[in-house]
Amino acid sequence: MLNYTIRRLLISIPTLLFISLVIFLLLDLAPGDPMSSIPLTVPPEVKEKMREALGLGEPVHIRFLNWLYQFFVVEPQVAWDHLFGTDFAEGKQRIISFQSRSPVMTVVAERMPQTLWVVGPSYVIGILIALPIGIISAYKQYSWFDQIGTFISMIGFSIPTFFSGVLLIVVFSVILQWFPSIYDTTHTVTDWGSFWYQVKQMIMPVSVLALYNAAQISRFMRASMLDNLNQDYVRTARAKGMSEKVVVLSHVLRNSMIPVVTVIALGVPTIFGGAIITEQVFQVNGLGQMLITAIYASDAPMVQTLTFIFAVLIVLFNLIADILYGILDPRIRYD
Repeated sequence: MLNYTIRRLLISIPTLLFISLVIFLLLDLAPGDPMSSIPLTVPPEVKEKMREALGLGEPVHIRFLNWLYQFFVVEPQVAWDHLFGTDFAEGKQRIISFQSRSPVMTVVAERMPQTLWVVGPSYVIGILIALPIGIISAYKQYSWFDQIGTFISMIGFSIPTFFSGVLLIVVFSVILQWFPSIYDTTHTVTDWGSFWYQVKQMIMPVSVLALYNAAQISRFMRASMLDNLNQDYVRTARAKGMSEKVVVLSHVLRNSMIPVVTVIALGVPTIFGGAIITEQVFQVNGLGQMLITAIYASDAPMVQTLTFIFAVLIVLFNLIADILYGILDPRIRYD
């Protein structure tokens, strides 16, 4: 397992380099001046310093190498220095956002908690809802529970998040006035009252994403369970006198989780993409809204960095899914 993990990590390096090259070229070679989004109120000498800091006068390959160096060397060092209060990386070249004229990773670090407050609970809740529904629906195929679960899953999977989000706002914020319609990112938790307000403003965006995730994962769980319930090893386990609980939970569930692990692991990066629309609907000042704003403002460094972060998450969780295969299925040997 260790050798396989090391091999996959080594393979991930050229994969990420190729992805970063594609992302950089798509945005860097786009028509138009990258500095066109800079406000007219910015003095010309400041614009010139920004051009020098971004290396816009250098060839494409030099700019790409500088961008990689800043992303993997300078920014992690700056984050380390900021954490321990040193100034080792101060004054080094940074990836600067055109729009905010601040280091990109600094802005990302400020927005990341807001996104995690919404994305994290929604994904965990979605998984906790989807797995039992998928298991029971498969075990009691064509029952009333299976029919209701299938109906709700189809609704959750078919309705886009921007529609369900607006629908929840109209019902629970405008009509019933139970929850706030706009997510207040400046709110801080200091006591039980502020904590309850934080929970109230999280309920609707978390519910929208959790419903979509639960609908998708539950269908995969049901299909995988149905495929394994008809296998020969299940009939053999029952013939040996094993209880139905042991057969379903110890044998069928473990084998059924193997393909579902891929869906769950690879769904972590994609949920950030789904959160882009949800953050726009509920005005969550997170990474999704920042990406949309950066695209509108032609903020190439911000778009490049966020897109590459999503790509890193996909490669990382793909590796995690492959490792979990070996844990769930003892027949798989990587070494």
